Amino acid sequence: MTTTLNFTKGHGTGNDFVLYSDPDGDLDLSASQIAFIADRHFGVGADGVIRAVRSRNLPAGEAALAEDPAAEWFMDYHNADGSPSEMCGNGIRVYVKYLVENGLLPLGSGETAVIGTRAGVRDVLSSARGYQVDLGRWALDGGEPLVSTSNVKVPRPGLGINVGNPHVVVALSSDDELDGADLAVAPELVPPASAGANVEFVVPGDPLVIDAVGHIRMRVHERGSGETLSCGTGAAAAALAVRHWAGAGAPSQWRVQVPGGILGVRMFPAEDGEHVALSGPAELVYAGALTID
Repeated sequence: MTTTLNFTKGHGTGNDFVLYSDPDGDLDLSASQIAFIADRHFGVGADGVIRAVRSRNLPAGEAALAEDPAAEWFMDYHNADGSPSEMCGNGIRVYVKYLVENGLLPLGSGETAVIGTRAGVRDVLSSARGYQVDLGRWALDGGEPLVSTSNVKVPRPGLGINVGNPHVVVALSSDDELDGADLAVAPELVPPASAGANVEFVVPGDPLVIDAVGHIRMRVHERGSGETLSCGTGAAAAALAVRHWAGAGAPSQWRVQVPGGILGVRMFPAEDGEHVALSGPAELVYAGALTID
């Protein structure tokens, strides 16, 4: 049996996604179907696939509604290999843009959308410059594994950080070392992360801080997708790690340069602890239809 999937292609700083609407939860694609859609040679091509589904129509969405009844929409996100993921910082901005542009969610500038994810409910603020998502409370998590990377001669210690999904951040010594790393090959972690992890490689700016804003460069290998041009939660994790290493007096606002553009990261106090927010553009590129088995 074949199905015609009406989809939209979008991206946030080059981190690209295929989005489709399934409000009633009738079209739950298999991992192999998702991997086919994301394949850049035989499918549409994307770092991930996002289903727009009402929270009440899937179990994970019911948990989101229990957390916040305003979370009408759930971001059902899968990596390029078809595996589900807890959250995607670039993806959720593109997802809200998709909901708004398709008339599924009324949202004016300065207003906030409440979105369910597998990492919990996330608030996304609309503005004239794009979207900002509150990624919630972050945590040091996963210890300091030793990370081996192709074309980087010496294994480096990483710092485990969780921002709704797991990350390991590694500091490199120079722009040349960052540019030369071969991230087509998955980095090796010792000890390995039990649920896998996105691995970010960062180089601090020189100077690190300009006008009270920290500056870093980053590349990333995402679990289930490989190297991507950008990772929103990874940018947040990278900024948090560099602030942690910099120590007292480090800023709470950061400018993160990724291969696909620039992302903003901001840390701020909340009732349940410090939160981290991610801001950046969200673009819808084209719409199409794809026949899948």
